Amino acid sequence: MSDQPDLPALPVTFRPGRTRAVLLTAGVLILAVITAVALALEQLGPGERLSFILTGALLFGVLAMLARVKVVADDIGVTVQNIATRRRLDWAEILQVNLRPGDPWVFLDLSDGTSLPVLGIQPGIARERAIADARALRALAESRSTGDSQEHQG
Repeated sequence: MSDQPDLPALPVTFRPGRTRAVLLTAGVLILAVITAVALALEQLGPGERLSFILTGALLFGVLAMLARVKVVADDIGVTVQNIATRRRLDWAEILQVNLRPGDPWVFLDLSDGTSLPVLGIQPGIARERAIADARALRALAESRSTGDSQEHQG
């Protein structure tokens, strides 16, 4: 039996599902509570109410941006969507996929000598899921970068 996990079917998207659910739920609740408070306070004028609601919408927007992190692997390479940036990488650019104990998320060691954080795989709330996703991405990177990709396309 191999130590490598079965390769997932491509394309595959990795994202922190539980963290995403918590962030989006919190964002909706914050927006709803701030809006309810703005509408319930009779002494507020229309401009003040609007500023309350816009503040709630801004907080929701920040949490939604935090929740959109993901990594999408396909036949050609990987797209890493972090909070404010998106980067497309060919498989050959990825030298190693790392998730060491204590790391807040996966890091990719790249052929240009840099390291790219991948916030779409993070062990925060769902540690086992993140480890499985990191292993799957590592297996894909190893199989694709060594020229074995033709064997896996079938």
